[in-house]
Amino acid sequence: MNLQMPLGSTASWETSTSLTCGIEEEYLLVDATTFRPAPFAREVRALAAAEGVDAHAEGTLYQVEVATAASGDLLELRDELLRSRRVLGDAAAAHGCRLVAAALPVLPPEGPLRLNFDLLRRRDRHERFGLLSETLASCGQHVHVGTLGVADAVRASNTIRRWVPALIAMSANSPFWNGRDTGHASWRTMAWSSWPSAGPPPYLTSVEHYEQCVRTLIESGAALDVKMVYWDVRPSSGWPTVETRALDVTADLDVSVALAALCRALVESALREHAEGVRHPACPEELLRLARWRACRDGLEGETLDPRTGRETPARALVEGLVEHLAPLLAATGDLAHVTAAVERLRLRGSGAARQRAAFERRGRPEDVVRLLAEETAGCG
Repeated sequence: MNLQMPLGSTASWETSTSLTCGIEEEYLLVDATTFRPAPFAREVRALAAAEGVDAHAEGTLYQVEVATAASGDLLELRDELLRSRRVLGDAAAAHGCRLVAAALPVLPPEGPLRLNFDLLRRRDRHERFGLLSETLASCGQHVHVGTLGVADAVRASNTIRRWVPALIAMSANSPFWNGRDTGHASWRTMAWSSWPSAGPPPYLTSVEHYEQCVRTLIESGAALDVKMVYWDVRPSSGWPTVETRALDVTADLDVSVALAALCRALVESALREHAEGVRHPACPEELLRLARWRACRDGLEGETLDPRTGRETPARALVEGLVEHLAPLLAATGDLAHVTAAVERLRLRGSGAARQRAAFERRGRPEDVVRLLAEETAGCG
């Protein structure tokens, strides 16, 4: 990978960023024998809490979520996630389950989907949106970068949105759903896009424009509240951060951390360009949607559209272009070697979606896919 930057680029950025990063990861629980989703989230969370890991409830009883502390050192976040995965894995084993960093259930649960109604708003959401609740049994990785005011979070969102197809391709880890190959590398992203408040964020011209977009979603009934603004990138509803939500959770912890590093560098890039008066034309939403879909379908091993130009390009080239663009910032924070190693690791091993399909092709059994995911989660890739 050529990491030489053209004149006038970010190559002159020498100081280290002060931005912090926090990572949320959602996991599935599967029965250790049948490999189908197992509804033991409450029990697993309780055992994990006794070991000092505060796992959160999600939309179904098959899921648990962890959130790291905010930190400027992404290797510290890796260590925190590693411990959380191990503690949750042990808690799952105590209930006859395995912890799986899978973005979707490879096999369907036994019986009807077990939704989690521990909060009244979750019941209200189900009553309003009906069968869209079937998509709740999906697991993503969310990256928070801060501390930011709303204006800076809006600017960062505008920068990150045009790189969402590259991030989706790199994280794609959900080709199977309910026992079938979906024909997409990231079916989670496609399924989640069915929510009326999900998908690519609009290009936001101001804080007032952002607030008006949120009001329209709520007043139209497309969202219950600001927490249901499910855009791929958004100013966080609860923290002074910009939150990237487009990523599939991945079993490979080093890839997970590399994605977080890229998100943080994109935010830093946005803030510096704004301070320097650099302005980029808004990527048209129709082009961004097409590029995003191609990234979801083809994944890292296929083609997508470069949302900056509209031209078809290998997804790997788009990812490598993103790394090259951000190389000076990644070097300043000490993250460049980790990111380039993770990208090379994906090149050699294949993406999460490609590895799942390879596991299935050996015997044609979806159970083998779940077994692979469970083993990679336990070994963290």
